[in-house]
Amino acid sequence: MKMVVCGCCAASWRRCVVMSLRLLFLLPAGLPVRSQGESQSDNKQMDNITVRQGETLFLSCSQGDFVTHTAWLNRSSILYAGEDKWSVDPRVSLVTLNQDEFTIKIEDVDLADEGQYICAVQTSSRPRTTSVHIIVQVPPKIVNLSKDLVVNEGSNVTLMCLANGKPEPAIGWRMLSPSDDSLSSDSEVLEIPFISRYRAGVYECTASNDIAVDTQTVELTVNYPPSVSDGRDVGVTLGQRGVLQCEADAVPEADFEWYRDDRRIFSDFDGIEIEDAGGFSKLTFFNVSEADYGNYTCIAINKLGSANTSIILYEMTSSDLEQTAFENNDMLEGPGAVQDGNSGTSTVFTPTCLLLIVLLQLLLKF
Repeated sequence: MKMVVCGCCAASWRRCVVMSLRLLFLLPAGLPVRSQGESQSDNKQMDNITVRQGETLFLSCSQGDFVTHTAWLNRSSILYAGEDKWSVDPRVSLVTLNQDEFTIKIEDVDLADEGQYICAVQTSSRPRTTSVHIIVQVPPKIVNLSKDLVVNEGSNVTLMCLANGKPEPAIGWRMLSPSDDSLSSDSEVLEIPFISRYRAGVYECTASNDIAVDTQTVELTVNYPPSVSDGRDVGVTLGQRGVLQCEADAVPEADFEWYRDDRRIFSDFDGIEIEDAGGFSKLTFFNVSEADYGNYTCIAINKLGSANTSIILYEMTSSDLEQTAFENNDMLEGPGAVQDGNSGTSTVFTPTCLLLIVLLQLLLKF
């Protein structure tokens, strides 16, 4: 037999429950039904109960003396009639049924369990009901998030984050890595117009309500053409090892090409080796000859463009080496260095030592 509690549109709620209980318990048709003006103690409304999704809910009502029939109902369905389980839901079970208490348990509560519950009790003289409204809170969950993006510098970027939850979660965006508090949003959408290479990184979406917080990240890659650091000219003596270096900043990483005048140079060509590693390229001469001296061009290339720099490999003579060594030594000695004519070594006096020498000379005069 099927009972529909909420299908009684013309009758009052109390009359609807009593009619359903009659069908349930096969009560006599002449059982008196209290009118609207009678005591409200026969139909009690309990305070709302708030439970979180996934928790276990206990519903209990007091019985009293001379109880003949009892039932727990959820909207249009009967959960339990006395000890008989009507619900097919395995999460619902009977905990206690005696003259004092009628308690059922609902495990792993979900949003579908939200709503009105009624405990109906039939005594020897009259029925009474106790109703309670269950509110189910749901932790936030991000359900729709922008995928990792690869864009070109100057593009307009839109990141979107949608989340479910109850209460409705608040959503926000921030730049996580590298951290930048100036780039954030308190809405589901983060707009980044004319994006620059400095806005590339990891962005975090946060959805939060009174229950919990859910976070997910999006990685944003910004492509841009190469820029090359100014090349440094290199002096090498004949027969020695010489190295020219080229550094480029680009996304995606640049490919390097080396040229001597209009002729491209390849690795293992005339005793030359080219090594590329990330944003660096190195051109090595293992035995510099007279023909190797000259102007070299390094070109960095990716799909967005190219950049270049020139480096001169020039001959350094023995006198040049001596002059360079002298200048380096002079820079190391610096002010305050006193040349010892006997040994040819330098002795450095600190200002404190000089002050002590002057004081000692003054004392010797007296």
